[in-house]
Formats: sequence, C-alpha cells, structure tokens
Amino acid sequence: MSRPKILLTRRWPSAVEAVLAERFEATFNTDDLPMLPDAIAEALGTHDAVLPTVSDKLPASVFEGDIRAKVLGNFGVGYNHIDIAAAKAKGIAVTNTPGVLTDCTADIAMLLLLSVARRGGEGERQVRAGEWKGWCPTHMIGTKVTGKTVGIIGFGRIGKAFAQRCHFGFGMDVVFFNRSTVDPAEAARYGARQLATVEEVLAVADFVSLHCPGGAENRHLMNASRFAAMKPGAYLINTARGDVVDEAALISALADGVIRGAGLDVYEAEPQVPEALSGLENVVLLPHLGSATEETRNAMGMKVVDNITAFFEGREPPDRVA
Repeated sequence: MSRPKILLTRRWPSAVEAVLAERFEATFNTDDLPMLPDAIAEALGTHDAVLPTVSDKLPASVFEGDIRAKVLGNFGVGYNHIDIAAAKAKGIAVTNTPGVLTDCTADIAMLLLLSVARRGGEGERQVRAGEWKGWCPTHMIGTKVTGKTVGIIGFGRIGKAFAQRCHFGFGMDVVFFNRSTVDPAEAARYGARQLATVEEVLAVADFVSLHCPGGAENRHLMNASRFAAMKPGAYLINTARGDVVDEAALISALADGVIRGAGLDVYEAEPQVPEALSGLENVVLLPHLGSATEETRNAMGMKVVDNITAFFEGREPPDRVA
C-alpha cells in the first residue's frame, strides 16, 4: 500500500520531520516561507493531509475546490485560523496539540508581566544604545510585582499554570473569570478565586492576563470600554490570541495613560505590528514565543504525528477537535 501523502506548511523540528518522512510521503516547505491561502487550497487537492500552523490562514475559500485531504493536523492548540465548519462540510477531520505547551506559555506570560512591570524592555534598549548614565534613585522606576493582584481571563490549563506561578512564586492574589464555573477547591489549588464577570476582575487586578481562546466569540473581548474599566495603573498581558484584543483601542489606552503598560506575545495581524504600538515605550513586544522551546516544539510535532497516524490507521485521533 502507498503511504499517505502529507504536506507541512512550514519547517518543523528536524526530529519530527524525520519521523513524518519515515511514516508518510511527506512534502516539506523547504523555503519555510508562509504559504498563501491559494497554495494551501492547492495542497488540499493534492495531498491526503495538510499540516498547518497557527499562523496559516484557512478560510472557507480554501475548501471550495476539489478536496483530496481528509485530515488537518494543526501544529498548535488554537484553531481559530481554520474555518472549522467549512472543513467539516468537506469531511475533513481537524486535530490540535493541547497540553504540551502549557508550562512554556505560562512562563512567557510571567516573563511579559515582569518585563513590563520592571521596565525591562526599556532598560535593555537604553543600555544597548549607550544611553545609561549610571544608577540613581529615580532612574526607571517600575512597579512591584510581589503581593499584587493578578486577574486571569480564561482558567484552562495555561491560566491555571500562570496562576500557580503568580501565587506560589510571587505571593500574588489571584482572581479569574471563566465561562464555566470552576470548583472552588480546584481553584484553591492554584491560590485563585473565581469572580462572576470580566468587569469584576478588571476592577481589582493590577495585572490582567488573557488565557482565553480566540475566534468570533472572544474577538475584541478587551476593547475601549474594558480598558477604561481596568484599575488605574494596571497592565495587560496577552499570550492568548491577537484577536482577543482590539489593537487600536489598546494603542489609545497605552498612549493616553488609561492603562500603565502591556506585554504582548500575539497580535491581530501577525506578523504585522502597528507602528503606533511598536513606537510606545510602555509595551513589551515578543514575536509569538509562547511555545518556543526545543522541548515543547518537539512535543507539539509529535502530537501531530500521533494524531495523523491514528487517523490513517482508522483509529480516533487523540486530539480531534472536529
């Protein structure tokens, strides 16, 4: 029997690519340049599986032609970049890679919180530019983190891991909003307590960290009115999805002092970052590094291997989302 024909939209860790090449007839994107939707649509017609990443765009239009593919093995937890209804209508299964990137994404959220609170980005830029004049009592004063209140929006795996770091690492008071009710005993394991609305969290939190899914339901969850509802002097951290934040409203809130600062790992139109945002000093900007460790990226890739292997062997993929 011939091996299933698969296509990877980007380069993956070499160890994972080696396994895929052994098990499947694999086509690799050797240039490692983002594939346009038209190219992805073509691949869906010529391959049994397409393995996209969270930065690829798979709108309904890519599923309109003759489709050969039967499964999308997504490299990432989020799948709001895929029109799931259109994929299902064509009989295409969709899988993702949950669980394995929890700790590293929570670590990045903590890095952003500390960096923006203590003005780490500004300080490094000043040293590299040769502009530092030496220590003085009023130089680059930031905000203390230990003992402050952090508000978490979305209390899934990553939200819980972030809460654990904040509470047990920095003695922070942790409050959170989650769409469903979390058992108080479960929340207490992370030193956290649930509040009824997003607004209640915003009113008391010195730091607000987003850990909710992207997509239509949460698009612009953080908008101008919610920035205005944040505690004066508070900070926003986003390692979730760029579309959860109204970027124009965030820029205004930062520029006008409605909030004190922000730490971002994701953006509305990645990889484009608005000039008005990158020109602000009170924001720390990272290039979507949440899962960017050797251990995690390898584990994510192997999750995809397990999912599509199960699919082509007639078994239920362990991480099927559609």
